[in-house]
Amino acid sequence: SKAMDNASGDGLGQGDNLNPENPKITRGLSAFDVAHNFVISYNYHLPFAKLWRPNRLTSGWQISGITRFATGFPVYILEPDDHSLLGTGQSGQGNPIDEPNYTPGNLNFTNPRKGLPYFNTSLFSQDPVGQLGNANRRFFTGPGWNNWDMALVKDLRLTETMSLQFRGEFFNAFNHAQFGGVNGNFLSSQFGYVTSANAPRIGQVAAKFIF
Repeated sequence: SKAMDNASGDGLGQGDNLNPENPKITRGLSAFDVAHNFVISYNYHLPFAKLWRPNRLTSGWQISGITRFATGFPVYILEPDDHSLLGTGQSGQGNPIDEPNYTPGNLNFTNPRKGLPYFNTSLFSQDPVGQLGNANRRFFTGPGWNNWDMALVKDLRLTETMSLQFRGEFFNAFNHAQFGGVNGNFLSSQFGYVTSANAPRIGQVAAKFIF
């Protein structure tokens, strides 16, 4: 999919104001645009009872989970300094309209694990005083997701009406780094860097008495 607009927000404080001199340059990817989003839920009864003699030890095993592969959210490029002298720094409900200048070239996306900027920041430069930069507010996306939440379940029947269920659950089971957004503030010392990530692998165990 692809979502585009002239102004949008992500519900987390990121919003847009229209460029009064060149509204067309404000048009770009929506704040919530995610081009690809694949999610699958599954539950599989492990066939231990078929491989060995059915009993309390081999019966009742299951593996379940939710797996997601998705592209990232758009990187929001901005230069919040009112270098354009339009006085829009604090206007409206969204962010300032000033953008840096952008020189077309290879963005050269880099794996955030390397500790380098996610994209080629040398393509961006400060807009001249009294002018608006030509960079689009959103025209490329940040890192995506590769996440596996999984559970191993054992049902132990006690009587015809009562049973115990033991669960071992893992969030981000393979401990794959799920990076946060990319800093698109041209004036920031961390412009172009990924400075956050979701939690690493988390495990928990639980028991449930069913009657």
